[in-house]
Amino acid sequence: MAPKLRFDVKLEESNSSFGDYQMKIAGIVFLGALLGTSAVHAQQVSAGRSELMSSVSQSSRTVTDWYKQNVYDPNDNKIGEIMDVLIEPNGQANTAIIGVGGFLGAGEKDVAVKFESIKSTMKDNKPYLTLETTKDALKNAPGFKYDSSKTTWVPDESAR
Repeated sequence: MAPKLRFDVKLEESNSSFGDYQMKIAGIVFLGALLGTSAVHAQQVSAGRSELMSSVSQSSRTVTDWYKQNVYDPNDNKIGEIMDVLIEPNGQANTAIIGVGGFLGAGEKDVAVKFESIKSTMKDNKPYLTLETTKDALKNAPGFKYDSSKTTWVPDESAR
């Protein structure tokens, strides 16, 4: 149950104009609405169906360990950069979009690989991602482009 709030407003004769009085009333109404909304929101959070956690797994990795990170082949050659990570409706990462080739983004081709095929380790205290393939194999893979109207990646017929 939300706490009951009581506001006592003392109106005195003063040099205040009627506009000042209206501003005070508006402020009180705003404060009441804000407090009422906060109480409702707090009840929704505590009564919601979200599974709140008091800790996270120490083996968890953040998105920044993957997104916009370079990818290397087994011989330590840079073969691309992760441009996007696609998530299934169940929350599992299933696909990584890797930008390959080009220079400063010009002529770059985006290809899709299974997310689980990218191996992540640490090197010099930074995420280090490897993929068992070559840059040439990625360049020859089907290309994809991001369709902002569908908010998804679609085959890029021009990247063949």
